[in-house]
Amino acid sequence: MNLTNEDGLVLAEDEQWMRLALAEAETAVSLGEVPVGAIAVYDGQVIGRGYNRKESDQDPTAHAEMIALKEAAVYLQNWRLLGVTLYCTLEPCPMCAGAMIQARLPRLVYGAKDTRFGADGSVVDVLRAEGFNHRVAITGGLLEDEAAALLQQFFQILRQKNS
Repeated sequence: MNLTNEDGLVLAEDEQWMRLALAEAETAVSLGEVPVGAIAVYDGQVIGRGYNRKESDQDPTAHAEMIALKEAAVYLQNWRLLGVTLYCTLEPCPMCAGAMIQARLPRLVYGAKDTRFGADGSVVDVLRAEGFNHRVAITGGLLEDEAAALLQQFFQILRQKNS
């Protein structure tokens, strides 16, 4: 499936970056973490990357997106992430969506929907809420099948281990 942006252009470059986010998600799997990965891109280069580390760090805020956003802010030496696009394998949760708004992130591209915690309309619609002074441009569903399959496999294995 080819996705297009608002201008009707095929998102080939977006796919390249999303594949890097999927690689981060695979790193999470190897550490027993929920497979979510994120990549922050600025001027054609990766300036932040992250994978879920909640279990490893024993930190409820150690989501892939939060880690990538923090690294991007350090790189830019600015909490405003103007010009940055964040690629994430999963629809962000409310915490991560709030951080994106706070960071003035211009654009988010994500893979799979999150029917349990999603903040782009799956559960709540933080990213499109009218009251905020900043709007994040969103492209959802990029490499959705691959991102969803990684999550499904992870939880299937986890259920088998726990039964």
